[in-house]
Formats: sequence, structure tokens, C-alpha cells
Amino acid sequence: MTPRTPSRRLGPTALALLALLLAVVLSLAVGSRPFAPSEVLDALVHGGSGDAAQVVRYLRLPRTEIGLMVGAALAMAGTVMQGLTRNPIADPGVLGISQGASAAVVLALAFAGVHTLTGYVWFAFAGAGIASVVVYAIAARGRGGATPVKLALSGAAVNALLVSVTMAVLTTRAAAWDEFRFWQVGSLTGRDTEVAARIWPFLLAGAVLVLAVARGLDALALGEDVARGLGRNVAAVRIVGGLGATVLTGAGVAAAGPIAFVGLAVPHLARALVGGDHRRLLPMAALLGPVVVLVADTVGRVVFPPSEVPAGVLTALIGVPFLVTLVRRRAVVAA
Repeated sequence: MTPRTPSRRLGPTALALLALLLAVVLSLAVGSRPFAPSEVLDALVHGGSGDAAQVVRYLRLPRTEIGLMVGAALAMAGTVMQGLTRNPIADPGVLGISQGASAAVVLALAFAGVHTLTGYVWFAFAGAGIASVVVYAIAARGRGGATPVKLALSGAAVNALLVSVTMAVLTTRAAAWDEFRFWQVGSLTGRDTEVAARIWPFLLAGAVLVLAVARGLDALALGEDVARGLGRNVAAVRIVGGLGATVLTGAGVAAAGPIAFVGLAVPHLARALVGGDHRRLLPMAALLGPVVVLVADTVGRVVFPPSEVPAGVLTALIGVPFLVTLVRRRAVVAA
């Protein structure tokens, strides 16, 4: 295999950065009231006082910040989960993490009297963490420890249990359902700077953890025995990587709800651009994830005016054909 030259390595990164910049500009400029790029720049740099400045600074800028954080968090989490489980269709929901956050939000709405987004962010984060710990504890029991198959099966079982708990509460608490359904579909609507301030430390911590095990994930892709032969502590890679993925997923889901398919699709897009080396794959996923979320959010604002389609709905519409295509390609390869 011919090694990549520096220019060929920088090319995909420059392309991803350009796409991210365009996505940010569109997120700030496009909506029920479109603004020219000059008006956006005036609002951000010169502190204009007109309607455009108010909308950009106090509505669209916080929304864009959340989109950047959530997209990066879910994309990196999905990349790590696919590496840990060696499963190409794994995403942040495979270990029940997203459903753990959902169940915690339902309980907070129904029984704790929490009715604000900033109030149940912490419940969502705690639910995601507890779900991941339970899944790993179940998978770690017995011979072989927490193998990829046992993790997937444990995640499916815990996910089913949490869905049942969530539905049981919602069917008996109509008021909780009315509030929960807006969070469940995954959306950036109504997010403010306070939410961004709450999640960015967790995003940073999760990113540090997953980047710390990038080499270990590369070794694990060759198989556990090979990874051990290369001197890697497989258990440590799984624990640190799983913890990082949990923190990232918890932060993303807590802030915007369980936005679907970002953690599934983006790692494959990043892998097509830079290959399977996680030291380059994770940063590329962190660039492409926000592009997907921001573009979906922007399109959702204008497709059915004056109403908005949540970003999670559009990412799901994009993700379903992507998943079908991925499964068909895998089936062809296997045949």
C-alpha cells in the first residue's frame, strides 16, 4: 500500500473544515427569517442592535454551539463503540446508554417535578452513566469477561428493560408524555448558552478519554489475542474507551435528546476519508458529526415553514437508507 503523502492527508481535513464552516454559516443565517452573511458577521463581530443581531446572538448562536458539541460527541462516541465492539452497525444506543438517559428524563419529569431543559440535563447524564455501568457489569460476569458479543447482548437486554420502564411511566403520566416527546425526537430548538456551559466540560473529558485509547482501538481491531501480543491491556482499553464513549453520549443526549444515526453513519464517512487509524479517525468524526447535525437542523427550519422539523427526525430519515446500504454491502462482501 502506498503511504499517504502529507498533502493527501491534509486534503480530507481541509475539506471537512470547509464543510463545517459552511454548516455553521448556514445555521446562523438560514431560518424562518434568513439573513445575509454580512448581517451575521455584523451581529457577531460588531454587536449590532437590530432584529438580525438579536436573533443571531440569542437564538441561533447558542443553537449552533449545541449542534457543534452534540455532533462531535455522538460521532466520537459511535466511532469508539464500533471499535470496542468490532461491530460496524454499533452506535451510542447499542449499550443502552441513550435509553438510560431517556428513562432518567421520564422519571425526572414524572416524579421529581423537573420541567426545564437545564434541570433534567443532569438526570439524563446520570441515567446514561448508570445504564452503561449496568451493561458492563452484566457483560463482565462469566468466562471471557466483557466480550463484544456479550456487551451487545447485555446492551439489548438493558435497552429493552428501560424502554418498558419508560413506556410504563408515560402511559400513566400524560403530562410527562407531553413534555418528554419534544425531547425524545432529538432537537436543538430552545437550547441556550446555559446548556452549552453545562455539557462542554463533559465533552472535553470524554474526548480526552477516547483519544487516549486510540492506539489501543487500532490494536483491538486486529483481535484480542493480537492486541495482547502487541502489549495492549485489552481490559483497560475497554474500560477507558467505554467510559469516554459514555461521557460523550451522556453529554450529547442530555443536551439535545437522542439524535439518531449520527453515531452510526459519521464514523463510516470519516473512515472512508482517512482510513481506520483512530488517531485520525476520531478527530475527523468530531469534524463531520457537527456538519450532519447542523445541516439537519437547518433544513428542518425551512422544509415546512413556519413549523420546524426536529433535527433527530431528519438524521433518522438520512440514516435509515444509509443503514440499509451498509447492511447490503456487508452481505455482498460476506457472500
